[in-house]
Amino acid sequence: MAKNITPRSENYSQWYLDVIKAGQLADYAPVKGCMVIRPSGFAIWEAMQARLDRMFKETGHVNAYFPLLIPQEFLNREAEHVEGFSPECAVVTIGGGKELEEPLVIRPTSETVIGHMYAQWINSYRDLPVLINQWANVMRWEKRTRLFLRTSEFLWQEGHTAHETYEEAQEETLKMLEVYRSFQEDDLAIPVIPGQKSEAEKFPGALSTYTVEAMMQDGKALQSATSHNLGQNFAKAFEIQFLDRNNQQSLAWTTSWGSSTRMIGGLIMTHSDDDGLILPPRIAPVAVALVPIFSNDQERTQTLEFAEKIKQRLAEHLDHLRIQIDDRDNLRPGDKFFHWIQQGVPVRLEIGPRDVKQQSAMVARRDVRDKKLVPLDEIADHV
Repeated sequence: MAKNITPRSENYSQWYLDVIKAGQLADYAPVKGCMVIRPSGFAIWEAMQARLDRMFKETGHVNAYFPLLIPQEFLNREAEHVEGFSPECAVVTIGGGKELEEPLVIRPTSETVIGHMYAQWINSYRDLPVLINQWANVMRWEKRTRLFLRTSEFLWQEGHTAHETYEEAQEETLKMLEVYRSFQEDDLAIPVIPGQKSEAEKFPGALSTYTVEAMMQDGKALQSATSHNLGQNFAKAFEIQFLDRNNQQSLAWTTSWGSSTRMIGGLIMTHSDDDGLILPPRIAPVAVALVPIFSNDQERTQTLEFAEKIKQRLAEHLDHLRIQIDDRDNLRPGDKFFHWIQQGVPVRLEIGPRDVKQQSAMVARRDVRDKKLVPLDEIADHV
């Protein structure tokens, strides 16, 4: 058990924050409720982003970017939407040293501004479906915040689609729910329960909201991602109309779906232990850490050369960027081991002078804290 981490059994909330600090994932920003995502934490988000982005594109979606600032009048057009988000909105009232004629809202979500643009782009059924995703930051003024789980500003992706019929919109809604379920279970190794939100809990302005929820180690559920069938509510508010196959003007059916950096919080709370962070192999920025052990220059040269040899063999199976050789001279071996444990790296290879002679390495798994001496020829398959 690490001395710099509070045991889960004593204080689960403090344990969570200690794991983040020890793993150098994030820190508190000068603005209350905001956070700084440090390089180790952002690398996890980049890995999530890369996998999800590929899944979105495989299902026919493309990326775009919409403005951070939204006219306040846009939010007022959809009654349920403005009622749901008004308490959380951050509003810009001064620009260029002068009071603005119309206040601008820092986006809490983008249904309104995207709906405005879709109304200009969609004229005929031939323009449908529109399948767009956006990677962005949003602002929701939260009163009680926790790193990754609930912050006033956070990073996320939000998908927004428009369709000819309710059936197509519903199919899209459930399809993206399944994408999230697959990502959570197959890539993050987090079991989730998909389902529909109650009327009281659904997204403001939506016809129906679906969610994937994961159970954390403290017995509480965490909402990991949501998918909404918006019906024609936003199409009415923003006049997203098209000439249908019968030459009649019809309203589009729209959806939206999203996931955020909250998933990093879920990852921490699902897998980590009292020694620190544990990351699943598919999402870990560093999948394998090679730690040469040496006491003089000759041993340093030998162990580093052998480590490089192992890295080349592993690179045939893994992205070479995810295999890292720890060649630092200013840390003892035990300190290096401790560093990689708290970084959550799935596999650590310890390589000393004796291992070089035997052409082997000690392979340590982070999840079960197990070590095994493995010959060079078997390392790639073993890892």
